[in-house]
Amino acid sequence: MKRKNIITFFVCLIILVIAALAVYIIFSTEPTAQSEGATKKTAMLVSVDTVYHGDFIPEFIATGTVEAEEEVRLNSMVSGQVIERKSNFAPGGLVQKGEILLKIDPADFQNQMELRRSELLQAQSDLEVELGRQHIAEQDLALVGEDSLSENQRSLVLRKPQLAAVRAQVKFAEASYDQAQLNLERTVITAPFDAQVLSQNVTVGSRVGVTDNLGRLVGVDHYWVNITLPVDKLKRLSIPGNRNTRGAAVDIRNTSSWPEGEVRSGYLYRQVGALDPRTRLARVLIRIPDPLSQYQSHQGLPRLLIGEFVEARIKGETIKDVVRLDRDYLRNNQTVWVMEGGELSIRKPAIIVMDADYAYVYEGLDDGDLVVTSNISTVTDGIPLRTEMDTITNENESMQ
Repeated sequence: MKRKNIITFFVCLIILVIAALAVYIIFSTEPTAQSEGATKKTAMLVSVDTVYHGDFIPEFIATGTVEAEEEVRLNSMVSGQVIERKSNFAPGGLVQKGEILLKIDPADFQNQMELRRSELLQAQSDLEVELGRQHIAEQDLALVGEDSLSENQRSLVLRKPQLAAVRAQVKFAEASYDQAQLNLERTVITAPFDAQVLSQNVTVGSRVGVTDNLGRLVGVDHYWVNITLPVDKLKRLSIPGNRNTRGAAVDIRNTSSWPEGEVRSGYLYRQVGALDPRTRLARVLIRIPDPLSQYQSHQGLPRLLIGEFVEARIKGETIKDVVRLDRDYLRNNQTVWVMEGGELSIRKPAIIVMDADYAYVYEGLDDGDLVVTSNISTVTDGIPLRTEMDTITNENESMQ
């Protein structure tokens, strides 16, 4: 038994030695790769855009809120009970200038006017009587003689103080009658301009006073959009200085709720003479005619809402002899990658202004320059570049 174990041990040992020897022979005879003496460098493939100088109109984008150009909170100038409310005087209603909105019970004011009329007639009658008395006094004085009377005595004899008092009473009665008539007219409340009703706070049976808020109206001829812009952009915009001129054209759109492509047209109207206290930006008003699209020329266009947040695209003044460069082509620190002689040239051009989409370069780019539009992994001056056209040209030359 012991001998059998010894034989097994030696057999296993021989097998291990043979296996180790086989592994050694395999690894020692493995072929090795031969490295070439040089590595061929390949230029990076990029896309480019050729730029040229020209005259361009920048377009600036700003956001703002729609505001009413004309707005009024109706108040009654007399107290009384509302006896009539017109149907148009309701939220959303459209009213014309002079249209009746409310009527207040006029009975008390009619009575007051009749009372003041009678007082005026009485005062006028008293004046006629006093004029008759003065005529008689003049006749009596002529018979008696006035040589011995002083000026004051003569005035008293001719009843001049009494005449002045009666005339003053007539003036007072006329003013009281006019006021009573005015109060009667004020019982009818009308629209001060063409307007839309935003709120209505009274109805038939309500009792109103002189301080009560009856409703809110906004004019519908024009709305404003109040926007803010960086101060340095103002010199590129045509902003009028008086009421008779129009500024630069503006396209208004609501990107969140209006269908794609629908815009309202307006124009720059005024620059507000103070910066926004929070953002320190300049404030500019845009004027939009017919904001509710009532006229035939605006039929089908979206209607503006007070308080609506909108986007404004403003056309600036023409910039001459500049290169218009897509803002996406500006790299870190406002540099531009240019392919020059098959190599990368990193330039820092002089930019006169930037709008929402473009930078306008007046120095640092020449006509025909190839601006690199694609991203590259290695950005170093002088690295080799190639375009798709270069690749095709090289392949054709190789085939020839």
